[in-house]
Amino acid sequence: MGMTLTEKIIAAHCGAEHVAPGQFVTAKVDFALANDITAPLAIESFRKMGATTVFDPSRVALTPDHFTPNKDIKAATQAKIMREFAREQRVVHYFEVGRAGIEHVTLVEQGLTLPGEIVIGADSHTTTYGAVGAFAAGVGSADLAAVLAAGEIWLMVPATIRVEMTGKLRRWTSGKDVILTLIGRLGVDGATYKALEFCGPAIAALALDDRLTMANMAIEAGAKNGVFPADDVVLDYFRTRAARPFRPQYADPDAAYEATIPLDVSAIVPVVAMPHLPSNVKPAAEARDIRIDQVVIGSCTNGRFTDMETAAKILRGNKIAPDVRVIVIPGSMEIYRRCLDAGFIADFVDAGAFVSGPTCGPCLGGHMGVLAEGERALATTNRNFLGRMGHKTSEVYLCGPAVAAASALTGKITSPEEIGGAA
Repeated sequence: MGMTLTEKIIAAHCGAEHVAPGQFVTAKVDFALANDITAPLAIESFRKMGATTVFDPSRVALTPDHFTPNKDIKAATQAKIMREFAREQRVVHYFEVGRAGIEHVTLVEQGLTLPGEIVIGADSHTTTYGAVGAFAAGVGSADLAAVLAAGEIWLMVPATIRVEMTGKLRRWTSGKDVILTLIGRLGVDGATYKALEFCGPAIAALALDDRLTMANMAIEAGAKNGVFPADDVVLDYFRTRAARPFRPQYADPDAAYEATIPLDVSAIVPVVAMPHLPSNVKPAAEARDIRIDQVVIGSCTNGRFTDMETAAKILRGNKIAPDVRVIVIPGSMEIYRRCLDAGFIADFVDAGAFVSGPTCGPCLGGHMGVLAEGERALATTNRNFLGRMGHKTSEVYLCGPAVAAASALTGKITSPEEIGGAA
């Protein structure tokens, strides 16, 4: 019996010819990562276990991105702990504020998370790197400390759910609409400790940015990881970016899957996830009367260039509704620069939006967008749990960049299909 893509990657990293779901293995890790929230805890555990050096200073990334720029003394202290550890351990890939961006955007751009690899991070959305054909999963800070010390991870091989994608995306739909629709079908626990393997003829036309969004949110269905095959789109992207040689893995034709889910993307419309779960999904057109106070366009989920491009096309030449504030956050400094060169920053500012450098701040209610009592936010972020962005009576609605931008103009949730004059 053949193996799925996830099983192939794990087998290649634990010296086994074959692995199967439910099997416990110790596998070598190609790359490890942490941020300003999770790294200090991992560093504390690292020292408590008596470790003195990281397994490979060139295979570790530390990125201050959650409470950055530092919002208070506590946040500054967290960042300082990570910064000093990076210097002590001679960590090659420490990305200071202003020189990189949100970790799950930056590390792909830098060619540090590659096809066929195992990537482990102290952040649940480490699943993002599955978009490039890696096995990528989030762990707790204590587990990451062990990875930093040994360069290995002990894990159970997950069973795989195959998502067979057919059709072609509509004009205003994106990977965000696809993954929200899938989560709506599965529920937030429908793929608990499973691998979601995305495949099928629709993938060839799916931009890498869309794949990154989908893999990022695999965790919102409870998945251990979400993974795409490394096709020509992926291989071409890394042709000049890859930081080291890599070896892609591919599912065997006779691989055994726990289940197969057919997904016709041509039937998917722009959607929103209503409070307070990413699975509470409905078409944006059916939520059109819901007034909003704030719109956030960005995050590790939708802060990439094509997301900015979509939002800019809709906002260009228009004005944001008087009672709405809009925060736009490109996911990295590279994307910020590209947006500047393309004129998108001017489009955002002229429309009345606030544009920030890369930060996770608003997504987790950290800073730069915290909600007051009773306020509603429409966001391209990945979670809308109770109190996620601020006050426990506030509400967060999730969507893609097209719905976010269209809604910013009307002051209420709006499908981009309803504003026919947009480019």
